[in-house]
Formats: sequence, C-alpha cells, structure tokens
Amino acid sequence: MKQTFDASLKDLNSFSVEAYAGRLLELESADDLQSLITDFHFDAARDLILGGGSNILFAENVEGTVVLNRVMGRQITPASDGTFILEACAGENWHELVLWSLEQGLSGIENLSLIPGLAGAAPMQNIGAYGVELSDVLNSVQAFDLQSGTIHEFRREECGLAYRDSRFKSADAGRYLVIKIRLRLQRNFSPQLNYAGLGEELAAMGVDKPTAKQVSEAVIRIRRRKLPDPAVTGNAGSFFRNPLVSQATAKLLGAEFEGLPVYLQDEESAKLSAAWLIEHCGWKGRCMGRAAVSSQHALVLVNNGNATGAEILALAYAIRKSVRDRFGIELQAEPRIVEAKQS
Repeated sequence: MKQTFDASLKDLNSFSVEAYAGRLLELESADDLQSLITDFHFDAARDLILGGGSNILFAENVEGTVVLNRVMGRQITPASDGTFILEACAGENWHELVLWSLEQGLSGIENLSLIPGLAGAAPMQNIGAYGVELSDVLNSVQAFDLQSGTIHEFRREECGLAYRDSRFKSADAGRYLVIKIRLRLQRNFSPQLNYAGLGEELAAMGVDKPTAKQVSEAVIRIRRRKLPDPAVTGNAGSFFRNPLVSQATAKLLGAEFEGLPVYLQDEESAKLSAAWLIEHCGWKGRCMGRAAVSSQHALVLVNNGNATGAEILALAYAIRKSVRDRFGIELQAEPRIVEAKQS
C-alpha cells in the first residue's frame, strides 16, 4: 500500500481542479483491505473512496484520507445458461474493459463504450448510455464492508440499482468499497439501437447490420463529437441527471414549452431532457468566471483554465436556479460534490 500525506488531487479528478487530501492511500492488492480497518480506521464522515475521479467535484479539500483502489484483474467464465460471466476487479479501466470484452467475442456493454472511470464505480452510479444501463447486464458485486471488515456478495437485485443510483451511492454511501463486479454477457449479439442518433451514426458509417464492435465504434464517434475530452478540457461529462417527473407534469410542460423532449418511463413517470432545459435557459456555451457550460453539450460543465471547484459549483447552482425559475424543475447533480459541511 502506498501512502502520501498532504496529497494533491488535481491529477486524480477529471475536472482538473486543485484540492488536497490529508492522506492518500493507494490499495495495490486485496491484502491491503483489512488495513483500512485495523491501521487507518476508515470513517465515511471524514474519509473518501475515489475511483477514476471522473464523477466527482472537489469544491473543498478532504481533511481525512482518500483511498484509491487500484487492484487489477479480469477473467471470463462460462455460465450454465449459455452466457458468460465477465469478472473485473475495481481498478480496471471501464472503457478498456469494454474493448477487451469485445475482443473476446462478447456483447452486452458495447453501448457503454468510452464512459470514463473505473469498473468499481460502474455499479455505484449504475452507469448508462445510448439505451443501455449497467443494471441490464450486472450479475453481482463483491464489496468490502468498511464498518465490519467483512466481504459481501450482492446479487444484482440487492444493489438497489436505479437511474444513476444504487445502494452504494445512496442508502449505504461510504460503507462499502467495491472489490469486483461480475457482468453477464453473451456471444449471440442482439443490438440495442433505439437511442436517438445511434442508428443514424451507423448508417453514416455505411453499416446496415452492425456487429457489437461496430456499435461500440459508433458510440465512440458520437461521444467524441458531442463531449469535450477531459484530457484537454476539464469536465466530468454530464453534470446533471435527466429529471424524472410524473406524466401529468410532463404533459403540462410539453403543452407550455414546444419541442420539450419527453421520454415515457412507465405508466406514471417520464424523463425530461436536462440538456434541453439548460440550453433553453441560455446557458449553452456561457462562461461564469473560469467555469463554463460546454458549447458542445449543455449538460457538460467545464474548467476553462484553473477554475476552482467552488467556481464550478457556483455555476451549477446558477443553472439550477434558472431551470427552477423558468420550468419549475429541480435539477440534481450526477457527480459527487465534496464541499464544506454546513454547521
């Protein structure tokens, strides 16, 4: 286990904002887990588990310990029902894992290509893109209980997966450190092409009957065109969740605001486009100090150069107020926000 005191977190978050941790611990093997209990006394109220840093905004320093799980490893085993279980340790890069699964002839997560971050964060956020969510393929999660020091296996239905949410992010936030994830994939490819723009991209590529690799390539092309590269411009991808409202509310808003995209979810609820709401409040491409809304996509807040986390958070609050005042909708942030605790 590597240990660093007064550690900079600037290179460990995709917003590239400067923040410091009182101590930084890097887990290098499963043997390091128990040390979090016996030697470092992990406390969720003070300490923080950090994955790839692609879904967090540091608006304040972390006075306690930041833990990086960098344990690697992946394997595939056949299941009795003809599917295959892809097991990946939490430290595996998610996008590289997707590409590797495709090289092994497996499908199921090709629509989730180019999502930044590590495998361990995937179930916490229930990552999703282009019509597919992790919940569609997740088999189980192995996690370390930071309170008791025991290891637990959670079946998919025990993970509390919801839209960009899970028990690991909400009900049990800070309690579990994800060790491994297991995904149920298949060799018989069944493309998911319902998401707007994906079929059009494949057509532009001259593809009529796509393979899983070609769907992955189409997703990558779209994402690179629509979203700024965090390596060039600091950002955490989509900053706000698409709001879920009742169908009655969606109908009223749709009647008042022509062109508002509405996506029915079930018999009672509907999802609205947060990007549309933000853009129609005039925020797309707009700067507020050193923070800005991307001109490529209204959901993406960017660091225009040495912005602080507090400046980006102030921009997010201003956007939320605009959307609330005009549409009566309260936007919720996707990234975890580290800010000063209210007394």
